Amino acid sequence: MQAITGNAFPTVVNTAIPDPPPFFAQNLPTRPLPTNAAWQNFVLKKADQPEYIHPYLVQSKHGALTVCYPARAVNTAFIFQAFVANFIISCGPSGSHKLTHFDDLSVTLELPGPLMVPLVRGSPYITCIVKGGHLKFSTIHAVLDVSSFNDCTKHKIQFNNGQTWLLYSSAPLKLNSDLSVSGEFLGVLRLALLSDKVNQVADKKERVLDRFSTCYPISAHVDLTTPFRISYKWKTRGWGDLLMLSHSVHRQIMTVPGHDKVISEFSYRSMDGDLVAIVGDSWVLEETPIPINWYSIKGFQSHNEMQTVVSALKKDVADLNPIKTTSSYFYGKAIARAARLALIAEETHCHSLIPHIRDFLQQSITPWLDGTFEGNGFLYDDKWGGLISRNGAQDSGADFGLGVYNDHHYHFGYFCYAIAVLGKLDHNWARRFKPQVYSIVKDFMTVNPGEGVVYPRLRNFDLWKLHSWAGGLTEFADGRNQESTSEALNAYYSAALLGLVYGDTDLIGIGSTMAALEMRSAKAWWHVPLNSTVYESEFVQENRIMSILWANKRDSGLWFAPAQWRECRLGIQLLPILPITELLFSDVGYVKELVEWTVPALSREGVGEGWKGFVYALESLYDKDSALQKIKALKGHDDGNSLTNLLWWIYTRGTDDSDCSCSYSMKESSRYCS
Repeated sequence: MQAITGNAFPTVVNTAIPDPPPFFAQNLPTRPLPTNAAWQNFVLKKADQPEYIHPYLVQSKHGALTVCYPARAVNTAFIFQAFVANFIISCGPSGSHKLTHFDDLSVTLELPGPLMVPLVRGSPYITCIVKGGHLKFSTIHAVLDVSSFNDCTKHKIQFNNGQTWLLYSSAPLKLNSDLSVSGEFLGVLRLALLSDKVNQVADKKERVLDRFSTCYPISAHVDLTTPFRISYKWKTRGWGDLLMLSHSVHRQIMTVPGHDKVISEFSYRSMDGDLVAIVGDSWVLEETPIPINWYSIKGFQSHNEMQTVVSALKKDVADLNPIKTTSSYFYGKAIARAARLALIAEETHCHSLIPHIRDFLQQSITPWLDGTFEGNGFLYDDKWGGLISRNGAQDSGADFGLGVYNDHHYHFGYFCYAIAVLGKLDHNWARRFKPQVYSIVKDFMTVNPGEGVVYPRLRNFDLWKLHSWAGGLTEFADGRNQESTSEALNAYYSAALLGLVYGDTDLIGIGSTMAALEMRSAKAWWHVPLNSTVYESEFVQENRIMSILWANKRDSGLWFAPAQWRECRLGIQLLPILPITELLFSDVGYVKELVEWTVPALSREGVGEGWKGFVYALESLYDKDSALQKIKALKGHDDGNSLTNLLWWIYTRGTDDSDCSCSYSMKESSRYCS
């Protein structure tokens, strides 16, 4: 990304959120700090809520580390993993932990003792580095048996809940039948679940765990220097090869390792499907490149269809009025809606309409960048290190929690889209406000934090899960969460468009890479086709799309609507409708299942016209004529959408055998704008 460091907005005292709690160790940088990390609960409030470090739930409380291999509760409304104190480890007095290290794939806690715990996501073992002291083990279960092997460096522990655990130690450990420990211990412990009542096939699993117990990861790094290529590298200690677990999206794009590197029969269940073992301290993931287009991929197919879009476009442009809301989210949607009209005007060669839209965008966006917007504005919070709104700095509920770092990629994604379009239309304006523009996009798109950089690395994007989180600095028992993957996709797509405007190849590359990964994860975990094997059939039968995906839960209810409002569930995973949307919903068979599942909800009294429009937009992928009639009959549209955009969407889908060469030419279309 181009070398613009620092922040171009004034600093504000953020009273909506307290100073960072005292859980960060002194050796860590004071600013900027992560605000949507997978381990965020470890530094919020009392820092005693568990986090899901696949495949275990892990809690740090009162100086003890509690490990849980969770059982799964499933019904038609949600899938949930309950935290149970399966195995408790401590080595000192009661007290709080310190977070001494964090990176892309791990976090390290120091508990009293001291007890160092590098929690590396996807490790089948929990590793504890004991600096010396009296170890204490306990459980809420009855201990049925403790067996010791290899001169007391391996112990097999059976509980009455059906679980069997293996405990490895780098030095002899005298473990008694009640889990008490005789004498002091100095060394490394590795704890792993061998089996539970769901999976009793343990012989081969035990041999694998024995083999790889001597090499443990302590940190990791993800390299993103090459577009669409993600390289994992773990730093290890001990000896031998490293064993890690991969989820399904990893395996979809992982460069094929040798047959001796994949242990397909060694797996753990997780909230995200089976975690399969991979041998090696480095992985390479190769995502399929995606195009970043300003316009539709296939273009218009006929004169008459383009004329219909032009007629709607003229009316929508004429109806552009000053934006009344001061909400950063809804304001962003409004300017992005206008920006869509500008690009559709370009695609239909209606150049005479563009100056009016350009002026509207300039008048609407500039006050947010030069500090003259009345009622709100963007400011820099140096407590955590990020861009927030003036209203969000005073009220944790304002702007949907922007001041507590909720939904940053959503809000700023809409602004980035509108700014990119305006910058495309007015290069002088883009150059004038480049520092402010880069402050906005770098809030959630910084890749290489360093000296002079005031935003954390990829604020929202999770480089292990390969999608974003939106929850910000709010403590949740189920960890981070995200509702709208399509708005996350919009953010990264829009960042790539900004890269096109400024000739920033790094921003184009990282934006398009994040967009491709977000889209792949949405299809894997948010889209729920009838033949899904990721989730249990009981949940799949009643849900065609996820509402909120949590680290430790899957939910059919939305933040703003119940599960029965299926049109909202569909719409929030579709909006805003953009050229890249056709890649997100490329599986027409699944789209038909989703629409047919949603349509009965439209007969409910009070269904919003805007939400109907999103349902009909997807219906058009397999029944264009039916969807078109319904869209033309709508009495209103979502505040980020328009009749012009819906008609553009329908008329640029093409046919199965069409390509860009058969699209109606831009030159011919210009006569419709006379």
